[in-house]
Amino acid sequence: MVDEPGGGGLLTVEGGLVIWTLVVFGLLLYVLKRSAWPVLLQAVREREQRLERQLAEAAQAREEAARLLEQQKQALERARAEAQEIVTKAKVVAEKERAALLARAREEYELLLARAKKDIEEEKAKAILALRREAVDLSIAAASRLIEQNLDSEANRRLALEYLASLEQRR
Repeated sequence: MVDEPGGGGLLTVEGGLVIWTLVVFGLLLYVLKRSAWPVLLQAVREREQRLERQLAEAAQAREEAARLLEQQKQALERARAEAQEIVTKAKVVAEKERAALLARAREEYELLLARAKKDIEEEKAKAILALRREAVDLSIAAASRLIEQNLDSEANRRLALEYLASLEQRR
């Protein structure tokens, strides 16, 4: 290769320059080790501790969220069970109330039916009595026309009623 005036090329090694480079590098390394290195190490340690703390907090938060989710699921299940129990109780109460209302309605129906039968029997008795009186009056009128004399209407009525009563007893 051709020697250049004023020094060597890029690939030439000069002993003095190497020594001074190593001395400057050593001094720089010493200064960095004494001043900057502890600060950098402290910053790295603090960041590592902060990350570990954040990871621990995240794990704890995840565990807390899982615990809360489980509690929420249990509370939801309890609420569903309570709701089902309330619905079941309401159905039982409604069925009892329905049965009570039906029983009360049957009782009222029976009372009304008994009262209606009693009223019918009373009206029937009144109608029979009125019919008897009418029959007696018609019989007396017919008999008085036949014999052309009018007997005592009270005595005739009594005789006719006794006769009808004796007919009824024969049945």
